[in-house]
Amino acid sequence: MRISKNRKEDSITIPSTSSAVSSVVSKVLSVLEESLFEKDDIFAVHLALEEALVNAINHGNKMDSQKEVAISYSVDQDVAEISVTDQGNGFSPGYVPDPRCGENLYKAGGRGLFLIKSYMDKIDFNEKGNCICMVKRRSKNKQIGGKD
Repeated sequence: MRISKNRKEDSITIPSTSSAVSSVVSKVLSVLEESLFEKDDIFAVHLALEEALVNAINHGNKMDSQKEVAISYSVDQDVAEISVTDQGNGFSPGYVPDPRCGENLYKAGGRGLFLIKSYMDKIDFNEKGNCICMVKRRSKNKQIGGKD
């Protein structure tokens, strides 16, 4: 992560309950708004963060309310970096089927990771597969101090 005097960062731990998701998402989005990110960028982070949290709770921690999800984020004037870590066994992202192909096209689920990849500029997983790190850069034509 780059050092910036305008950087805002925090770490939050929540129980593995769906009711805990909205407060984390709201907190991160308010930091993006304070940092003057554009609506499109905020929407992208909203969707990706919500999907990552739901995946961590449902798939990683298997909805075990005794387990927790750790979220850390850093936002400066150019970039938002967010990580979501569950206490599950992890998975291999390369083995997740493409929801746009064949029989997967008609399945009700299986689109979360695809959406995260589509909306964020960069994503990485730890070796175990229980932590996703996501990066969203401010839209190029909307940078603070830049020309529109």
